[in-house]
Amino acid sequence: MSIINLINNERRPPNLKLYSEITKNSYGCFDLDNTFAAFKSVSEYLFLVYSTKSKSLICYDLIKFQLIIEIKHAHNIYITNVRHFLDEKNKRDLIISISDRNNNLKLWNVNNWECIIEISNVNNNGFLCSACLLNEKDNIYIISSNCNMHGETEKIKVFDLEKNIIKEINDSDEKIYFIDSYYDKQNDKLYLLTGNMNYIKSYDYNQNNLFNRYFENESGVHISIITNFQNNLLTLIESCSHGFIRIWNFQSAELLNKIKVDNDWIFGICLWDENYALVACKFKKIKLINLSKGIIENVLDGHNSGIFTIKKIIHPYLGECILSQGYEKDQIKLWIKSDK
Repeated sequence: MSIINLINNERRPPNLKLYSEITKNSYGCFDLDNTFAAFKSVSEYLFLVYSTKSKSLICYDLIKFQLIIEIKHAHNIYITNVRHFLDEKNKRDLIISISDRNNNLKLWNVNNWECIIEISNVNNNGFLCSACLLNEKDNIYIISSNCNMHGETEKIKVFDLEKNIIKEINDSDEKIYFIDSYYDKQNDKLYLLTGNMNYIKSYDYNQNNLFNRYFENESGVHISIITNFQNNLLTLIESCSHGFIRIWNFQSAELLNKIKVDNDWIFGICLWDENYALVACKFKKIKLINLSKGIIENVLDGHNSGIFTIKKIIHPYLGECILSQGYEKDQIKLWIKSDK
């Protein structure tokens, strides 16, 4: 393994402090990333979307710090995954919500909170842990993760907005915990990224085949994946159940760096900037990682349980902030610069 200096011209993030616990009834599912979504909408609002134990979907205004809408009984059982995607062609924000135990998926238009599509029984075998959207030639498709159990094989499915399966991508007999799409603008290529039981994988979407396998012995369960492009090098950063993040060369699948973050599961990852990442840990910590040096530079305490999801936002009054969510009664928290 070659350890390289990935980033130049470092700008260390400021110290952060816990500002407030901004939810009272949010629900975070164990072992999954993207338990909530935080984003600036096409209408210039700053939104937080999350689920509750009563199976509601909540849209919250992060500027006025007030409830916008509650969609009661948005699903029949607990909502385990909430993700935001931008539909640039139609100038609208879309939310995917998932109930993993009954393989149910819904797509919502944030502009009016209409449910555009509902797909029931996405998988015949196992649980639906993750889904994403993919834009191809002005068309939007829904990509669902598979969950192969008990010796049965399930493929990654690609749905159009009429709920038709337009293609399937064969995967090994593993459970996918995380799936995402990536568009390589430089080469005009679409990829799917999957965090599996044993591997990280990338698929060439148009060729419909495996592009790369990113694997190290005993690399564990992979919960979250992000891409980071710097100095003409596209890297893939992933978290695992053995407490490491690994940084890979996306094109060659060469392992560039391996950083010990904790002694147990680590979950969501977000970039502060191209130099630093924040990682959510099982043992109630948020850790700031210097990606070029491969070291932990700061640790944030304030959660009472394991942390699953972490997101960065730019607040008009508070500046650069992060949001994080823990398990069960541990609510979504807002962290701001300590000099505010």
